[in-house]
This record gives sequence, structure tokens and C-alpha cells, in this order.
Amino acid sequence: MSELFRVEGLSKSFGGLAVNRNIDLAMSEGERLALIGPNGAGKTTFVNLVTGQIQPSAGRVVLHGEDVTNLGAVRRVRKGLVRTFQVTRLFSDMTPEEHVTLTVLQRERKASRILGRFHGNADVMDEVEGLLGTLGLLDVARRKVGEIAYGQQRLLEIAIALALKPKVLLLDEPAAGVPSSETPRIEQALERLPSSLAVLMIEHDMDLVFRFARRVVVLAAGEVIFEGLPSEVAANDKVREAYLGSYANARRVA
Repeated sequence: MSELFRVEGLSKSFGGLAVNRNIDLAMSEGERLALIGPNGAGKTTFVNLVTGQIQPSAGRVVLHGEDVTNLGAVRRVRKGLVRTFQVTRLFSDMTPEEHVTLTVLQRERKASRILGRFHGNADVMDEVEGLLGTLGLLDVARRKVGEIAYGQQRLLEIAIALALKPKVLLLDEPAAGVPSSETPRIEQALERLPSSLAVLMIEHDMDLVFRFARRVVVLAAGEVIFEGLPSEVAANDKVREAYLGSYANARRVA
């Protein structure tokens, strides 16, 4: 499979504090990668660097062979590098259908037109219905976001990201704040993502991580301390000491 995304020597310091240090990472088409680590490890800073929210102190970001390090966040999105956020950024009085429709129109640079006109546009509405169906949201498509479950709101954010037609999707804690009873919805939706899409997920729910990921990268104190198969993570002494602790012990006993 061809390489879609790579960071080389990515570093970020705030004053004298090094938050990310010399991170190298690559992803290929269709890859499912989890980035884990303790709080304060630099995971969200890494995502902010990759997506252009902040600029690195050193290193570069490469998308499809093109150096995008100096591009802003919007231009990176248009080139296929898309993220979600830890906290939902939705409009409570709008419906899921309206959110996704507006995103499709923004992608096509037609968002200035009246939203309602596009209910008669078969191409737009077929795409919106397909995205909502992929994320299991058709039954709440025309309910206000403020009326639907938080887990469904998290799924809507993924639907919005998919509407931007990403090549690489970064999911920043998609299960954060979601009750355990709703976590299966997130997992089922992740299984239905396009097989060609490269997905990097940051997540603290280790059960979700181990079911989702084909490869795991562990950050601690801003540095990569492990990269390998999920089956190898719990057996690594550095990871156990830095992060997994009792979880790793429990998996060994099991």
C-alpha cells in the first residue's frame, strides 16, 4: 500500500518546555493506527501540529508526498487531512442532516446558497444520507442535535469529518465523555469507515484501542517510546511503566 502521510522529526517547544520531541510516524492507505499515552504526553499537541493549528519548532508534515508544514489548517483540510476534536463543536438547534449538508456545501464552496434549496438536489442529499447511514444516524437525521444522545453527537462529528472527503482522518478521543453503554455505537461506526481511509485515533479507552488498531504508537513525555502491534503493547516494559500499569497486568492474568 502506498504511503499517504508522514511526519519527520516533528518537535514543539513552548519557551523552554519541549512538548513534542523528534517524532517520526508514517501511515499508509487504509491503516488503522492508535496513538496512546498518559495525560500530558503531548498527544493533542501532536494532532494540532499535524493539522496546522500550531506550527512546529522543527520537523515537517508530508501528505501524499507534498510538504504541507507551512500550510494553514483550512488548506490541509482541502488536501485531505481532517480531524475531529475532544469536545463536540455542534449547533444544538441544527439537525444532523443540516450539519452534514452544510459541510458538503462548504466542501463544494456553495455554502453561501440557501440550505433548504438543496433538499431537492439528489446528489447532495444522497451523499448526506449515505454519510448519516454509515454512522448510524438516519433515525435522528432531522432531530435537533440538542435532543440526541451524546454518543450520537460524537458520531455526527465523524460524519462531518467524512463529508470533507479526507484521505487521512485524525480522531481525537472519539469516545471521550460517552457513557459506556453508548461506546459500542462508536466502535460499530469505526468498523464502517471506508477501507481506503487512513485513520489515526487518540483514545484512553484501551479496550476500544485494542479492538480498533492494527498498529499502536505510544507517546510519553513528548517522545515515541513504542511502536508495534497491539498484541505487543502490554508486554513492553517501557509502556507498562509509563502508561498501562494495572491494565497490562490484568490482560496478562486474563
